[in-house]
Amino acid sequence: MAGAATLASTQNTSIPGGPTFNDFLRFSCSELNIQRIDPLVTPGIVPSPHLHQFVGGNALAPTMDPSMNISEHATCTTCTYIEDFSNYWTAVLFFKARNGSFHRVPLMGNLGLEGQRGGMTVYYTAPYDKKTKVTAFRPGFRMLIGDPGYRAPSPIAQEYKSIAFRCFTEPWGPAPPASEIGGDWDTRYFPKKPCPYGLRVNNFFPTCWDGVNVDSPDHKSHVAYPSNGTFETNGKCPDTHPVKLPQVLYETIWNTSAFNDPSMWPIDGSQPFVFSMGDTTGYGWHGDYLFGWKGDALQRAMDRYCGTDCPVLETQSIEKANKCAKAVVVNETVDGWLGEIPGGVEVTS
Repeated sequence: MAGAATLASTQNTSIPGGPTFNDFLRFSCSELNIQRIDPLVTPGIVPSPHLHQFVGGNALAPTMDPSMNISEHATCTTCTYIEDFSNYWTAVLFFKARNGSFHRVPLMGNLGLEGQRGGMTVYYTAPYDKKTKVTAFRPGFRMLIGDPGYRAPSPIAQEYKSIAFRCFTEPWGPAPPASEIGGDWDTRYFPKKPCPYGLRVNNFFPTCWDGVNVDSPDHKSHVAYPSNGTFETNGKCPDTHPVKLPQVLYETIWNTSAFNDPSMWPIDGSQPFVFSMGDTTGYGWHGDYLFGWKGDALQRAMDRYCGTDCPVLETQSIEKANKCAKAVVVNETVDGWLGEIPGGVEVTS
């Protein structure tokens, strides 16, 4: 898999000019389930307001108290590193046809990880200088990036810049290798043109921590972005959040190829995609994170500046990861042509 991973990482880099796969702990996490729960933002509310797609460990539940060590409760994971029982989730993408009906857009495996069943690609990155240390997350740690209510750019400039959309008009392109995430080939909102070979969405989480709290009321205040520069340039963390964390990146790739027929699109040619929280702009894209690595596994990987090949971690095949799943607690129709987005969510722009 190493050769494919090399190619994949050059497609997905955030540094112009050049890191290789050795700069990213990059792995697939297949679909765990798709349902309306949200153990971070609306714990215990079943069903939650909008639909999410979940990956990771099978300890997932509508309520997951921070005092619970996820790795002690999960028995399998959809991720290829079997010591990672974290839960990762995002909103779900729908296509709105000209006749007003909706269809869930399936997720596709990333380049070099094509065997995964839906889900996403997850990255953990240690500093690129291979000298600076980061502190792995503690049990109970969780955080959120973005806001499902946004219909305009995030008021937090660094958060806004940390989310990017890429439209594939040819297989994995036409962006050249090593093209910068969020650069000239990307937008911060839904592309305005058809994406016949898929739509990729990236989000980078904050990389500075207050060193005390594993959560905060808004699930954001206990973390921050560098006060100057970026994680990639080894920017300094603010004094209020002095502890440097690994950089977490989600990469979801939606297989939009079944929705290329222009006769299905709105008559005015406007983009037809909408997220499960009713967002037609893309600005409401968000990602949720619950840490669940076993023991010191993530710290060992970060101390070794692991890339795709990380001998200090134990792996499982994508085929085995695909077999891990968790039954839904909200049983509703999410596939096929629907008269409304699950939950009756209003479409807004």
